[in-house]
Amino acid sequence: MQYALGPVLWYWPTDTLEDFYQQAVRSSADIIYLGEAVCSKRRATPYARWMALARDVASSGKQVVLSTLALLQSPSELKELQRYVENGEFLIEANDIGTVNMAAERHLPFVAGPTLNVYNADTLQLLVKEGMTRWCMPVEMSRDWLLQLLAQCETRGIRNQFEVEVMGYGHLPLALSARCFTARSENRAKDDCETCCINYPTGRRVNSQEGQQVFVLNGIQTMSGYCYNLGNDLVGMRGKVDCVRLSPQDTSTLAEIDRFRANENGQAPLMVAKGCDCNGYWRKLAGMTLAS
Repeated sequence: MQYALGPVLWYWPTDTLEDFYQQAVRSSADIIYLGEAVCSKRRATPYARWMALARDVASSGKQVVLSTLALLQSPSELKELQRYVENGEFLIEANDIGTVNMAAERHLPFVAGPTLNVYNADTLQLLVKEGMTRWCMPVEMSRDWLLQLLAQCETRGIRNQFEVEVMGYGHLPLALSARCFTARSENRAKDDCETCCINYPTGRRVNSQEGQQVFVLNGIQTMSGYCYNLGNDLVGMRGKVDCVRLSPQDTSTLAEIDRFRANENGQAPLMVAKGCDCNGYWRKLAGMTLAS
């Protein structure tokens, strides 16, 4: 099984990103995603710097994938997206169907990201035809749903044409909006946000009236309040899942990759805590549930 370090979903300054990827190069990750996947207003790290970071990471022998925006809203964003799709060096992760179309028109392979909302074999077959080489399933899908879907792909003769990736660690990206929740929390209009999300390197916590942390605000993205953790569910993925993705929370996520590897056969169970971690979606339960 391979382990992937997903794109940094938070808005970090370029210096912080560079330090993070210097450490990521020394990690045991097989695949590293990088690029802005949340908001086009996050321009602290421009395209040229992302490409330079990608080359630095690739020089270590790790596979590099450039992640792209999941919510496209303007012609300028499409123009910037085209630069990533036509980068000429690295595989891209498509998080919007428009990106899939752009890659397919150019006969370029791509990774189908978790925000594409792929839930059936018909859609997977279409994406394979368009050039998909890896599929990261939606974060709310269960293991049972995945197994049923893969069985359908076997019947259609397409299962061996793409890899399966599962989001296994991190605050789950649940929804995107044209509105910016972080700006609103500071009584700012989105057009005058001053990219205030850069002041919250791990998002803004949202608690219920009962004090339960139910969400994390990350700009225009709403994330799960608890950290998704499938580190103790890896045995059930064997033979079905090719890659497990860990979403960076901070530099401690790099050590988490080693803990996942050590427990791949269930021999080194991870410590998880109620009120902090969850695995409900994978177990076909309420998302915030932590099932043993």
